[in-house]
Amino acid sequence: MARRKISLIGGGQIGGVLAQLAAQRELGDVVLFDIVEGLPQGKTLDIAEASPVDNFDVSVGGANDFTAIKGSDIVIITAGLPRKPGMSRDDLISTNAKIMQSVAEGIRDNAPDAFVLVISNPLDAMVTLCQRVTGFPSNRVIGMAGVLDSARFASFIAWELGVSVRDVNAMVLGGHGDTMVPIVRYANVNGIPVMEMLERKYNDPKKAKEVMAAIIKRTQNAGGEVVGLLKTGSAFYSPASSAICMAEAILRDQKRLLPACAMLHGEFGVDGYYIGVPCVLGAGGVERIVEFSLDAEEQALFDSSVAAVKELVDSMK
Repeated sequence: MARRKISLIGGGQIGGVLAQLAAQRELGDVVLFDIVEGLPQGKTLDIAEASPVDNFDVSVGGANDFTAIKGSDIVIITAGLPRKPGMSRDDLISTNAKIMQSVAEGIRDNAPDAFVLVISNPLDAMVTLCQRVTGFPSNRVIGMAGVLDSARFASFIAWELGVSVRDVNAMVLGGHGDTMVPIVRYANVNGIPVMEMLERKYNDPKKAKEVMAAIIKRTQNAGGEVVGLLKTGSAFYSPASSAICMAEAILRDQKRLLPACAMLHGEFGVDGYYIGVPCVLGAGGVERIVEFSLDAEEQALFDSSVAAVKELVDSMK
C-alpha cells in the first residue's frame, strides 16, 4: 500500500513545524512548498537529517513548483502574511486573499482529490475563498481554528485550577477572532464543571465569574498576546499542532469530535457560511456537524460571532 502524501503550502514558521510533526508521526510522505527558492528545500533537508534520531522513515522534501503536490491526500495551507503587533486578523484580508487565490488554483489544478486544511488568516474568509476557488465539496475544505482556540481556553483553565491540561475538556465555537465563543457551561475537568471548581477555589461565585471572564478575554486575545511578545511574527507551534491533530483524524479515520471551521447548511441556524462548530472528522473529512442547544447568552454571543464572519466574508465580494 502506497504511503499517504501530505503537502504543506507555505514554508514559514508554521509550515516548518508542520513538516516536522507530520514526519515524526509518520502520517505519510511530506512535501513543503514555498515560492522562495531554497527555503522549503533547506527546512526539509534539516528535518530529514533528524530521521535517524527521531526514528521516522518517510520522505520529506521541498519544492517551488505546484506540480510537486500532485497525488496529495491532504494539503495544509499556511501561506500568507503573519500579523504584526497592533494588527487584527481581519487587517490581513486584502493581501492574503490574493495569495489564497493563487494557492487555491494551484491545489485545484494539481491535487483535485485532496482534503484541504486552511490555517491562513483571517481564517473564516480564507477558507471560504479557498472552497470557492477550488470548487471542492465543502466537506473536503476545512478551517483550523477551533482546535487551537479550545486548546488555549483549556490551557488557561488548567493553569488557573492547578490541574493537568490533559483532564480539561473545553470547546470554543464561532469565528476565529475577537468574537469567538468559549462554551463555559460545558467546560469541565474530567466531568466536574469548571465553574463549580472555581467557586470552590474562591468560595465566592462572583469572584469565580470574574476569573472566568478574564480567562475568556485572554482566550479571545491569545493570538495577539503571542504576536505582542514575539514582535516579528505570530504563533506557530500551537497552530501547527492543532492542524496536525485534524489531519491525523482525517488520514487515520479517527472520527474525532473537534471544533472546526466548516460550511454550515442550516445547522445552528446558519446557511452558506463557514463557522467554527463541533464536527466529526474522519476519512470523509467533515463527516457530520454535531448540533447542541445553546442557552440564551451563548446564542447571542454565537449570533454576534456569525455576524462578524458574514461581514468579513461579504467584504471579499
